[in-house]
Amino acid sequence: MIIFDLECGSGHVFEGWFGDLQAFEEQNGRGLVKCPYCENGDIRKIMSPVAVKKSTPAMALEAEKAPIDYKQLAREVVEYIHKNFDDVGPQFTQEALKMHYQVTEKRNIRGSATAEEEKMLQKEGVEFFKVPFQKADEEKKN
Repeated sequence: MIIFDLECGSGHVFEGWFGDLQAFEEQNGRGLVKCPYCENGDIRKIMSPVAVKKSTPAMALEAEKAPIDYKQLAREVVEYIHKNFDDVGPQFTQEALKMHYQVTEKRNIRGSATAEEEKMLQKEGVEFFKVPFQKADEEKKN
């Protein structure tokens, strides 16, 4: 026996059990396969989620065993931000507000803000997140 996920012309999805693919095609071709919900005879086979192989147990175990280098991950995040975000420095708050109120076009920015400016941005509904960066002289030491 083989189980197929089927769909009728009205969009109802259901299972059909057949001896093999040829048996399904033969019965469907003769109009014998009907939707159990609406009796629609326009039936087609659809992709079955159980037929999709996600990973092997061995692959899952390997992924679990792989150690995470958090320092390397942090370096990669910082590198990505430096490459893909405009550095607006201490003008971060002003630039973020301009984009929030559509005075300027939205873009990725990075910079600095005081605790007071952060509170104001939150009050205005401006979304941002803080990423701790090392100072340039600290980076040279590491």
